[in-house]
Order: sequence, then structure tokens, then C-alpha cells
Amino acid sequence: MNELDLHHVEVEDAFWSPRLEMNAARAILHQWDQLEKTCCIDNFRIAAGEKDAFREGWFFADSDAYKWLDAACRIQTTHSSPGLRERIDTLVSLLARAQQPDGYLYTYNQIHFPGQRWVNLQIEHELYCLGHLIEGCLSYDEMETGSDTRPASPPVAGEGSQALAIACKAAGLLVRELLEAGPEYSDGHEEIELALIKLHRRTGDLGYLDLAQRLIERRGRIPHFALVIRKQESSRQKRHRQVQARRSAYVADHPKHASFRLPPDNVSKQVRFGRQRRLLSALSGKMFQQDRPVRETRVPVGHAVRFAYLQTAAAMLARERGDRELQVALEATWRHMVERRMYVTGGLGALPAIEGFGRDCELDPEASYSETCAALGSLFWNWEMALLTREARYADLFEWQLYNAASVGMGRHGTTYLYNNPLTCRGGIERRAWFAVPCCPSNLSRTWAALGGYLLSAEEDSAWVHQYAGCRAEIPPTRSHDNESGFRLRVESGFPWQGCAHIELQAESPVERTLHLRIPSWTRGYQVRVNGRAWEPIPLPQDRQTPVATACGYAPHGAFYLPIRRTWAPGDTVDLELPMPIVVRRPSNKVRGSRGTAAITRGPVVYCLESTDNPGIDLFGARVDRKTLRAEPASEVLGEGGELEAGLWLVRGQTVDGRPLTMIPYFAWANRGPSQMNVMVRV
Repeated sequence: MNELDLHHVEVEDAFWSPRLEMNAARAILHQWDQLEKTCCIDNFRIAAGEKDAFREGWFFADSDAYKWLDAACRIQTTHSSPGLRERIDTLVSLLARAQQPDGYLYTYNQIHFPGQRWVNLQIEHELYCLGHLIEGCLSYDEMETGSDTRPASPPVAGEGSQALAIACKAAGLLVRELLEAGPEYSDGHEEIELALIKLHRRTGDLGYLDLAQRLIERRGRIPHFALVIRKQESSRQKRHRQVQARRSAYVADHPKHASFRLPPDNVSKQVRFGRQRRLLSALSGKMFQQDRPVRETRVPVGHAVRFAYLQTAAAMLARERGDRELQVALEATWRHMVERRMYVTGGLGALPAIEGFGRDCELDPEASYSETCAALGSLFWNWEMALLTREARYADLFEWQLYNAASVGMGRHGTTYLYNNPLTCRGGIERRAWFAVPCCPSNLSRTWAALGGYLLSAEEDSAWVHQYAGCRAEIPPTRSHDNESGFRLRVESGFPWQGCAHIELQAESPVERTLHLRIPSWTRGYQVRVNGRAWEPIPLPQDRQTPVATACGYAPHGAFYLPIRRTWAPGDTVDLELPMPIVVRRPSNKVRGSRGTAAITRGPVVYCLESTDNPGIDLFGARVDRKTLRAEPASEVLGEGGELEAGLWLVRGQTVDGRPLTMIPYFAWANRGPSQMNVMVRV
């Protein structure tokens, strides 16, 4: 399948349009202010020799500016703003001045350790930062040129945007210095791999694709990894002490700088022996996905974000190379994750100490880390798997994580965020304006801004509807029909609250195509009408008829694509109706911490109890009377102008002793001040 870029899809949706407007009008500008406040942008001014100050932030802080650039350019593509464009151009110009002549750009080394490169790659994330630099520059180039697709011929020197030149200079340096390097030259935080593949798709340069493949294939092949990581950690600590000594000397000469502080870290509940397990995970290589080659991987391990980014890059590589062996490994690893190591929200990561996976069925709801970035990484992976395999299960999990594990990360006003996302909170976890490691806010913004590109895709004679969000989309003509002009689809949707979608074809002349509609795993039937007449349903696929047991109670395996092949005339319509029952999803008895509990879901939305709506109720001990559960619009429960976001649907019910209960969408919690919350309720 082929993606539709942001210039060819316009989102017009009751649920998503307000979020995208908020993302463009508030979130992205708030994030820029925070990057300035925490000196992230100043670091580039220092590296460019334009400011006399001290570099602040983590060694990988550059990546936060690059993700902001990525998000801002995607937003500018669909929500043009002169003020935002000015900031974008300011940053790109600054990056060009800070970049060294040969393409190197990593302010930690440039400022503190000039001349040192590729030091402590497993820990200090040079390649990770350069990967996000490339992605940000590609989004700028797409904003400028109107396309992210491969050109007829690679750009030559002097062509393309300034940002594309920055990306190509950085990637060219990597190809020259790392293409023939050994396995130790792979980054501890995956990202550069997928960025290089995207750059290859944009430029057609095979050197970028070759390097991406070698970086992927090198993983799990470093001899004596435990000794390597101990040596690099010792070096990191030594370098850190040197930086701190220089900072003390700088503060002595500049007393006003002594008051500078990064925001505090996020709060999470630690599990027993967490530190020891972190050490073992690091020494074994599992934390970095360095324990075994990717083709031999069948079990998700280690840091969840790094894992998801590696799987995304591997899926992209499999699609580029037509690599069936790699696809088989990816499919097996995905099944293991979904069936044994994923929370019912789609959250990934049970161990806060490593921000990653625990053992099979180790899914304590209160200790759940489920970092927002891990959910976003899984979205990227599922999207690539859907394009690679044409299997609806991947788009189904994309939808589930989109509305739950990912959407929970951004507050309703776009200026507060959650980093980690437990399923049970007894207090202490609140949304914050920024974090010491602010990787999630801009990652969320760039994903929201690119939402239109995840809704549909096209093939030679087919169009695929993966997600039901209101939009207008241009479907390109088939390559085999030179005179065909393509056509447009207009989609209207009631998701995620009502299981209805209306699709209208807009074309200049009839076209013969197959329209593939995703039938979600969470529905219990479907009705389709073409031009008002019932379309004959097809028999359910075999895997749809045989439910798959999972540790968390949610299984996307039963989703499938319904093909409708016909000659479509201008103005033809398709109406899809999907029942949205309230479903009680019980986890496996093997899941400790959740025994005797269940999650309440409706359609693609997971619900929770929040203390704000249930005064006097013990959220963790109350027993819900299943027979009383019903869905209602929030306006009918709280009245107009209520504290919750307008348009939400709630689940209402009673405890077994008759006390009223209100459940809100999980993504909406923590928006009204400190509270307790619980997804896994006793039913």
C-alpha cells in the first residue's frame, strides 16, 4: 500500500478537528516556550558561537528541538500560521549555522567535548538525535515542496530546501563513517534507522537505505556486551563529572545562572527489585535490544520506546526490500506483545525502572509505566505493518492505542501532559507543563499533526479505509490507466462515540476500484449499504470466529477488511453501521494485581473511574453491578458547561449496593486537578 501525504488528506471531524486546532493554536507554541525556558534552543546558539552561556539539559536534549520542528512543520502544512512559520524558519536557520561543515550536529559534544564523536553510543544517543534531526528536516521539506514521496530522480546539489540539505549532510557523514563499521557502532536508542529509510524514500539514495539495514542487522552482535556497556557507563559518568565541574566554574563567574533548574522528573510506582532488574537488563543487552539479532527476535524486551522504534524501522525495511523472513519475525514478535505483554489500554511497559517490558503477564495496573512515547512508537509500527501485510489487526490496534494509550498523554488544553500512564492511581500523578525529559509532548504533537496520513491508503486498484475519522482525501489514479484522473473520498464519522460512517465518492467519471473497509474487533456485527441498498455480507474469516485469549482482555486479531468491488460512479455512497456494546474485558488469571477485576470498554474507548466524579466511592474496592451499565453523552449527565470536555460519552452505572457511578474515557482523566483513578474495577 501507499500512504497519502498530508497535502492530500484534510481532516474534518467532530472529535479530531478540535484537537488538531488546539495542537496548532496552543500546544506547539507552549512547547516552543518551554524549549526556550529550559535552554534547549540556546544550546544551538552556543554551538553556533552566537551566545556565551552554559549548555543545559540532558546529553540528548537536541532531540526535543528536532521533534518540535517535526511537529511544527506538519502543523504548518495543514494549519498555516505566520507566527509558527517564523519560529520554524528561525530554528532551521540556527541548525544550519550550528551544524559543522561535514554534517555533524550534536551540541553536547560540540560544546563540552569538541573533536569527540561516536562516544558511548549505547548511552548518549548521538545517532538517536541525528535521526530526529533528519525526520524534522524531512517534514520541513514536505511542507515546502508539497510531497513526501520519492521523486523521479534524486535531488542534486543545491536543490531542495535548506532543511533537506541539513539532513543529507548529516546522513552523508554517517554513511561515510559508519557504513563499514562494526556492530558496536549502533545506537542504544533506536531512531536513526527509520529516519534513514525515510530519507532514502525522499531522495532515492540507496546509501541511506544500506546504512539503515546495516544498523538494524548489527543489533545483538556486539561481543561481550556486558563489558562494553560497563565501560561506556564509566565513560559517561566521567564525562558527566567534567561537565558538572565546568558548570560550577561557570556559575561562580555568573551567579545569576545558579538558579536555573530543569523541571522535575515524572512520578511512578517502582516494583520490587526494580534496580536489580534494570542492571540485569542493561548488562544482557535487552534494554537496548542488543541481546539478539532482530531476525531472531520473537519476544519484546527492554525499553519499550526503543523496541517500538526498532520494530518500525524493521517493518519499513521489510517493505522496501520485500524481506519475507524479516516480516515473519515481526509478526511473531507483535503477537507475543499483544497476547502477553500489553495492557488493556494498549500501553507498553510494566517496569518503571527500565521504562519497558516485564515478564509475560506481568501487568500490574498501578506500576504500569506505559510511556506515552511507547504508545506512539507502537502506532508507527502498526501503521507500517498494516501497509506491509494488509492485515486489519494492525490498524485495529492502531485505533485502540490512538484513543487510549496515546491520547491520554495530552491534556485537554494542550499545555499539560502525562509521561507515564498507570491504570490505577491512588494519588501523586498529575499532568505537568513540562518534564526534565520532555520527549512526549512534541512526539504527541507531531503524531496528531500527521493524523490525516494514517486514515487511508491506496494501491493500484484499491483504496483502504483504516481509521474512521471525518476527512476529505484525494486518491491518486492507477498507474495502468493513463487517462484516469483519480477521485476523492469524503468521510463522515461518528467515532469514537457512535459506530457509524458515511463515505461519498467524488469523481469526474466512473472508476473501477475495490474499497476495503476495516471491520473492528470490538464490534459484534456490521451493516453496509451502498447507495442505500444493503451490501451482501461476507462470511467471517476463520480467525474472526475463533477468539484469541490475551493477558489483558483486548484482542485485535478478529478485525478484518471488508472488500467492496464495483464500478463507482460520481456521488456513490457507502454507509457503515457498527454496534458499540459496552464490553467487560477480564484479564487472564495469570496477571497479578488484576485478579478479580475487569476493564469497561465501549467501541475503541477504555473507561475509568475518577474520584472527581465519584465522591465517597472507594474506586479500588467498590463492586460494579454489570447489569446497570449504560452509555450516555456527557452533556446529559453533567449539563452544559460541565468540567469535562464537551461531546464525551460516559458510562453510568451503580455499585451492587445501589450507589451511582460515573466512568469517563481513560484519555480524559487528570484534567481537573489531583485525583485518584482506576481502570481495573471489580465487576
